[in-house]
Amino acid sequence: MNHIFDVLVIGAGPTGLACGIEAQRRRLKTVVIDKGCLVNSLFHYPAGMVFFTTPELLEIGDMPFTSAHQKPTREEALEYYRKVAQHYRLDVRQYQRVARVEGQDGDFRITAFDQHERPLDYRARKLILATGYYDLPNVMGIPGEELPKVTHYYREPHPYSGSDALVIGGKNSAAISALDLYRHGARVTLVHRGSGISPNVKYWIKPDIENRIKNGEIKAYFNSGVKEIRQDDVLIETPEGEVRVKNDFVLALTGYHPDFDFLRSLGIRLAEDKCRPLCDPQTLESNVPGIYLAGVIVAGSATSEIFIENGRFHGAKIAQDLERKLGA
Repeated sequence: MNHIFDVLVIGAGPTGLACGIEAQRRRLKTVVIDKGCLVNSLFHYPAGMVFFTTPELLEIGDMPFTSAHQKPTREEALEYYRKVAQHYRLDVRQYQRVARVEGQDGDFRITAFDQHERPLDYRARKLILATGYYDLPNVMGIPGEELPKVTHYYREPHPYSGSDALVIGGKNSAAISALDLYRHGARVTLVHRGSGISPNVKYWIKPDIENRIKNGEIKAYFNSGVKEIRQDDVLIETPEGEVRVKNDFVLALTGYHPDFDFLRSLGIRLAEDKCRPLCDPQTLESNVPGIYLAGVIVAGSATSEIFIENGRFHGAKIAQDLERKLGA
């Protein structure tokens, strides 16, 4: 094993980068690895997406985030985090998937695979898990969900123009996607198990989607669920009975969750309350000595509790404990 580090961070999102910066500031030899690209989850957000928050709340490493808008776009965020990583000369290894972690506090052995499935071995004294949750969608478990026309992600409207598109969900992602699809020529149906659009939908989006539904421009079924997806249509269970809707594409925007199996494989215990992993609230060290948690995974399945805005501070909290224990 040629790679020996004080700290290995798994996950190169904004929180993982913040952890790498704070460890590096304390002169700890640090590497950040990710199975995708830099800030991979943000890269997979819809093209042209606008953040709900303001630029300064997305800043890491004390570097200012300048934007041409009051609320920054996905493209501006990608450029910002690229520049931050470059500025700090972070050792970021992209497209490396962690397959196995062995060893113990002070001597962890990590096996990863690159995009060509070649093995890569690392050793590290401490681990930080900042793996996020966006890669694992909440599946519905209904017949037809495996069909090629079904996706759990929305990127852009062009492929759906002139088609019958069904959006499942009633929160921000579903509302924004339904509006975008409608405005680019898709015939949109929305299905949500709730009684209406979520009250937590962004304040400038909620009245827009509700007006489109009221005007009949977007067909919506509330208190309803998709029962079956077929090649040419979708069966919906509604309060009035079953409805079959002509369909070309299904966007199941039903949310995402952390990789709980990976956490369990490391010996990290999950509480019954929303699968929250056990960790020290002051240091964020898990019940497994030497393994720290950062970002949204700290909240378990309650993924709406932690965003970039508050997760970015986890790096400093962890680094303080690392500095004390590693004697940097």
